[in-house]
Amino acid sequence: MKGEPKQILSVSRRTDIPAFYMAWFMDQVARGFIDVVNPFNQQVRQVSVTPERVHTMVFWSKNFGPYLAGRYGERLQAMGYHLFFNFTINSRSAILEPGVPDLDQRLGQLRQLCCRFGSASVQWRFDPICHYITQAGTIETNLDDFETIAAAAGECGIATCTTSFMDHYRKIGRRTRDRILFVEPSPTEQVNILLNMEQVLTPLGIGLDLCCEKKVLARLPVESTINAGACISGRRVTAVHGGMVSQRQDAGQRKTSGCGCTVSVDVGSYNLHPCHHNCLFCYANPACDQRRHQ
Repeated sequence: MKGEPKQILSVSRRTDIPAFYMAWFMDQVARGFIDVVNPFNQQVRQVSVTPERVHTMVFWSKNFGPYLAGRYGERLQAMGYHLFFNFTINSRSAILEPGVPDLDQRLGQLRQLCCRFGSASVQWRFDPICHYITQAGTIETNLDDFETIAAAAGECGIATCTTSFMDHYRKIGRRTRDRILFVEPSPTEQVNILLNMEQVLTPLGIGLDLCCEKKVLARLPVESTINAGACISGRRVTAVHGGMVSQRQDAGQRKTSGCGCTVSVDVGSYNLHPCHHNCLFCYANPACDQRRHQ
């Protein structure tokens, strides 16, 4: 194994393991492997998760409270793993994200993550940008708290904010038809929104990256500093932790839409690990959808 790149574990794009399933995850780490189910063909493969094979665990969450309280990060570091965190913090709106903690609690978690593990290991995701029509007929957005979150992230030394516009999947419309109607900003509006976000972030020393927004990126003025992003970046992981990981682009992600992520192994399951945040814009299988089909 000497000289071979180690792998990155994505924990997880498919659900919120730090908020709901860390006991399960730690059991898998203890036995040294995880059975990973392909969501398209249901084939199962066994993935080694020993420190000899894994370089970094990238944790995705909207609520790192249970993770921090259980000191799971410190326990994993003691075993020899490197850690990286994608923390999605959007707004205080309980309409769009009914299951997440209060915004002040989440900002406190952000400070704890940066204090315990270093701000270079933490990436803030404001994702997705949402516009919707309420039952009263007003057009709302989840951008109202953006400046507040950005200020807190800047104080923590966060270097990057990654964002994208909401994808309008059919199942989202079925989920929300009795509550709100999501609408898509025009191309011009999207550009203006991003430039306004950039204007807020630049004085704070935070760069703005786009996730899977190739078309929008092409419309931005040449003087803009907004870049194509990578929620999992092999270059950033090795810059923080050293060592060697594959820099190959992840073919399993939306490359044609502009995803720049480095190859990784995602160990979550849509079906076995339903997410209880029940966000209205979720493209996966939140717990509310599973209950509806039982």
